[in-house]
Amino acid sequence: MLKKILLGLGLVLILIQFFRPEKNESDENTDDISTKYNVPEDVNHLLKVSCNDCHSNKTEYPWYSNVQPVAWFLNNHVVDGKRHLNFSNFTKLPLAIQYHKFEEVVEMVEEKEMPIPSYTYLGLHSEANLTQEQRDKIMDWSKAQMAYLKANYPADSLVRKKRSKPAPTK
Repeated sequence: MLKKILLGLGLVLILIQFFRPEKNESDENTDDISTKYNVPEDVNHLLKVSCNDCHSNKTEYPWYSNVQPVAWFLNNHVVDGKRHLNFSNFTKLPLAIQYHKFEEVVEMVEEKEMPIPSYTYLGLHSEANLTQEQRDKIMDWSKAQMAYLKANYPADSLVRKKRSKPAPTK
C-alpha cells in the first residue's frame, strides 16, 4: 500500500513539472522609476538585489525555480509583489500614488517587513539581508524623492483622493 502511495506521489510530482507559470522576464522598463527619479548607483544596487526580483518586470530566477511546486510558490510572490509595487511601471502611476509608494517603501523597510523573510531563508539571496545602514540608505532615498515631489508639485496632487461611496439603490 505504501509503495502505491509513493509511486502515485512520484507520478504527480513528475506530471506537475509540465505545468509552469509564465516567467517574469519581460524587462519592459519604459516607465521605470529611474526615468523620472534620481536613483544613485548604490541605491540602485540595493533595489536590484533586495527588491527587483518581486517588484519589477525582470526577475532573476534561481535554479530551483525550475522545479514544481516551487515555481508556483515563487510566481505567487512575484505576482503579489508587483501588484503592490512595480518599479518598472512606477512613473505610469498618478503622482499621489507614487508619493504614497515612497511612503510605503520607508514604512516596509523600516519595519523590516521587506525584503520578506522567505526571500532570505537558509542563506538564499544573502545580498538581500540588508544591514541597518543599507536600510537607512533606501529610506533616506525614498524620503528625498518624497521631498522632491513636495517641492515640485502642488500639495493637493500628492494626496490620494478618497473614493466617494455610490448612492444607495432603491
